[in-house]
Amino acid sequence: MADAKATPAPNGATGLLVLADGTVIWGRGFGAEGEAVGEICFNTAMTGYQEVMTDPSYASQIINFTFPHIGNVGANHEDLEADNPWALGCILRNAPTRPSSFRAALGFDEWMRSNGRIGLAGVDTRALTRRIRIAGAPNGVIAHNAKGEFDVEALLAKARAWPGLEGMDLAKEASCRQMYRWTGGRWRLGTGYGESAAGEGRPHVVAVDYGSKRNIFRNLADAGADVTVLPATATFEEVMAHRPDGFFLSNGPGDPAATGVYAVPVIRQMLETGKPLFGICLGHQLLGLAVGARTVKMHQGHRGANHPVKRLADGRVEITSMNHGFAVEREGMPDHVRETHVSLFDGSNCGIELTDRPAFSVQYHPEASPGPMDSFYLFEKFVGAMK
Repeated sequence: MADAKATPAPNGATGLLVLADGTVIWGRGFGAEGEAVGEICFNTAMTGYQEVMTDPSYASQIINFTFPHIGNVGANHEDLEADNPWALGCILRNAPTRPSSFRAALGFDEWMRSNGRIGLAGVDTRALTRRIRIAGAPNGVIAHNAKGEFDVEALLAKARAWPGLEGMDLAKEASCRQMYRWTGGRWRLGTGYGESAAGEGRPHVVAVDYGSKRNIFRNLADAGADVTVLPATATFEEVMAHRPDGFFLSNGPGDPAATGVYAVPVIRQMLETGKPLFGICLGHQLLGLAVGARTVKMHQGHRGANHPVKRLADGRVEITSMNHGFAVEREGMPDHVRETHVSLFDGSNCGIELTDRPAFSVQYHPEASPGPMDSFYLFEKFVGAMK
């Protein structure tokens, strides 16, 4: 790490990260050439890097992976949470090796390049993680040039000019563009993804897509629901035209307060119907806003696959997967809102439910299954309430 004004490119450096405070971190670029500006965050997961890179909640973010062996099992065409990566790039300790997995269709470097995403390897990711934990998630630019030619001052100016995620609505960008019926089933070794079950007696859930992960819909279907997905900007009338038995609010990127400008009025109308409602991640934050709570930008956020969360009803601890930089504030919650889950890392809110109607939400990602089945009961609870 060095100052932008003083340090020339080291020999062999083909990539760098420039932070808004002037810090320059050199390394070896991989994946696509170019540059991208966004928020730098860290993720502690040891597996699932392809799912992480394609999670729409990472829009406008650059991921510093703390686990050193990212890319060692290559990439395939199944472990995707969206059609394309949403994270702008990633930062690694070790350069990706040749893939060692019978499921690999191509190397991680090739996958990143073919999807236009920038990688930076050879970085002390532990030092960068400590910096984020102390000073908060910074804005920065990641860049890759095979010739090692960079205009560091111009990159620094771009990092400083980027406004940051606070106040930014990214759900419209990450959402689907039109309604569709979800038909995918769970993945199974040897056969891949099958079709979800369908038929009489299955409750119908309308899911509002603020930047959803595919595995959420697979879990809803596996729990016994038929799923129709609508764009983030769907009106209440458009939602009700599908005659739902319940409503689902998906995860997604950006500031919930900005997305809430158009989402919260619709959610309040959903609640007035008395039908069950379930939210995850951004959906949790939007439900909180809809009932009068507040959201706040976190210092560093929660991103990883080993976050312990305590269920207050019985003291059970769930091992969860998380990815969020905003949180619902406990202080100021209305009387008809009950806190249900808390993080054992920092005590922040991780779940709420309403006492006067069947609506609940969690901050973490039960569909990511790090437990692996610790939190599947939430899907069963929601589908059971619709029945």
